[in-house]
Amino acid sequence: MQSATHSVTNQPPPLVSYDVYTADRALSEAVERHTPPDRHAAVHRELSALGTEAGSARAQEWGVLANANPPVLRTHDRYGNRVDEVDFHPAWHHLMERGVAAGLADAWSGEPGSGSHVRRAAAFQVWSQVEAGHGCPLSMTHAAVPALRREPELAAVWEPLLTSRTYDPGLDRPATAKAGAVAGMGMTEKQGGSDVRANTTRAEPVAESGMYALTGHKWFCSAPMSDAFLVLAQAPGGLTCFLLPRVLPDGDRNTFRIQRLKDKLGNRSNASSEVEFDGTTLAWRVGGEGRGVATIIEMVAATRLDCVLGSASLMRQSVAQAVHHAAHRSAFGGPLVDKPLMRNVLADLALESEAATALGLRLAAAYDAGESDFLRLAVPAAKYWVTKRCTPVAAEALECLGGNGYVEESGMPRLLREAPLNSIWEGSGNVQSLDVLRALQRSPAAVNAVLVELGQARGADHRLDAAIKELLTELADLDGIETRARRVAERLALVLQGSLLVRHAPPEVADAFCASRLGGDWGSAFGTLPYGLDLAAIVERARPV
Repeated sequence: MQSATHSVTNQPPPLVSYDVYTADRALSEAVERHTPPDRHAAVHRELSALGTEAGSARAQEWGVLANANPPVLRTHDRYGNRVDEVDFHPAWHHLMERGVAAGLADAWSGEPGSGSHVRRAAAFQVWSQVEAGHGCPLSMTHAAVPALRREPELAAVWEPLLTSRTYDPGLDRPATAKAGAVAGMGMTEKQGGSDVRANTTRAEPVAESGMYALTGHKWFCSAPMSDAFLVLAQAPGGLTCFLLPRVLPDGDRNTFRIQRLKDKLGNRSNASSEVEFDGTTLAWRVGGEGRGVATIIEMVAATRLDCVLGSASLMRQSVAQAVHHAAHRSAFGGPLVDKPLMRNVLADLALESEAATALGLRLAAAYDAGESDFLRLAVPAAKYWVTKRCTPVAAEALECLGGNGYVEESGMPRLLREAPLNSIWEGSGNVQSLDVLRALQRSPAAVNAVLVELGQARGADHRLDAAIKELLTELADLDGIETRARRVAERLALVLQGSLLVRHAPPEVADAFCASRLGGDWGSAFGTLPYGLDLAAIVERARPV
C-alpha cells in the first residue's frame, strides 16, 4: 500500500502497446519507396503485424528476461559425457521463433522484383528493437546462403533449412531431419583477429570427396548452439571456407569443443564462444581451396548490412524512448518536449536516426536490384559511420531521461551497452575504412555507381553539392590517404545520407541535416543545431505514438 506521503505524478507512461513499424515514419516511407507498388499493401500488413507485436508488453518482457537470464554453457551431461551445449531462457526461444517466422533469416527465396530484401531489412529493424542479441544468429543464418551457393550440392541441402520460417532448435538429430536450421560463423583466432590470413586452424582432406578434418581453434565463434557454421581453415591449397555441422548426417555429434562463453559488455542474451577442433572435427569445403576469404566475404557483406540495420534499430528505439519521455514529462513550467534546448537535442537525435534508416534501406534495395558495384563501396562506408554514431545517440538519449534513464528498469542502459557492438562485429572502424579505400582504388565501377547515386540529388541543396565537391577533391589527393581513411569513409557516408534525405525526406529534415552535417554549422555534441530550423516538426515526426 502507498504511504500518505507517496504519490506518483509526472512520470511518463510506459512506451508499450503501439505499432513499432507504422510509428516509424522514416522506416515506413523508405519501405514504400523501395517496394514495388503491387506489393505495398501486403508488405505493410506484414510489417505492421510484426510492429504491433514488437510494441507489445509480452515481447518487451521477452527482451528483458532474455538479458536477465543469459545463456549457460553445459560441457558435460550428468554422466560425464561431453555434450557442449548452451542452455537459453525460454524468452530467447520465443524471440527466435517469432524472428524466424517473420523471415528475418531469409530474403533470398523471394521472387525477383518483389522487394524481399527491403521487406526483410525493415522487419529486422523492427523486431531488433525488442531485443538485439538474438539478431546475431538470425543475421548469420540469412547471410550464410550466398556463400553456400558457391557449392550447389551443399546449398541444395542447406538453403531450404536456413530460409525456413520454422524455428526448430536442438542438437538431438541431424539438421536434415529438422524443419529449419540456424547457422553461425567462426573466422577469427586469438593470434590474428581481423587478420584471418594468419589463421592456423588446419584442414586435411579425408576419403569422402569435399570433406576435411579440422584441427585448431576459434577465438570468437558466434551462436555456438547453431546447427552449422561457416569457418576458415588452412587447407593444402591455402585459406579455405568450410561448412561445419554440429550433428553429422548419421546422427553422431561432430567434435565441437566449447571452451567457454565470452563475458561481454552487452549482447548478453546471445552466446559468443571459444571453440576447439581436435582433428576428428569434420567439415565440407565451400568454394575452392585457397579461396576462403573470397567465399566467406559473401556472408560478411550481408552481415555488415545487418550491422547498419541493427544500429539503425538501436538508434530508433533510443530516440523513441527519449521523445516519448520528453512529451510526457513536465519541468520548469511545461512539457520537456516544448523546451527549446531539449527540442534541439531531440531533433538532432532524430536526424541521426532517420539518416541511418534511409541509408540502411537504400542498401537493402540495392541487394534487390543486384547493384553489386554500389554495394561494394557503400556498405563499408555505411557500416563504418552508422555503427559509429550509434553509441553517442544511445548515450544522449539516455541523458534525456535524466536519472531515470540510468536505471536498468528504463531499458536505456541495455541499449547503451548494446550500441558499440556493431562497430566491432564484422570488422571494426579501421577495417571498414581501409575497405573503402580498397574499393576506391581498385573498383572504378563502384566509384561510378556511387557518383551516379549522388548525381540524382545534384542541385537540390547547395551544401550537399559543396560537400560532394570537397569529397572528390580529397579523393584526388592520394598523399597519406590511409591516414585519412576514416575521414574519407565518414564524408562518403554523410553525402550518401544527405543525397537520400534531400530527395525523399520532408524539407525540414533535409534542411537540418545539410545545415549541420554538411554545412559545418554544428557543434561537437547533440543539441547544437543552428537557429532557424523547424525543430518542432522534426521532433513530432519522430514521436513513436
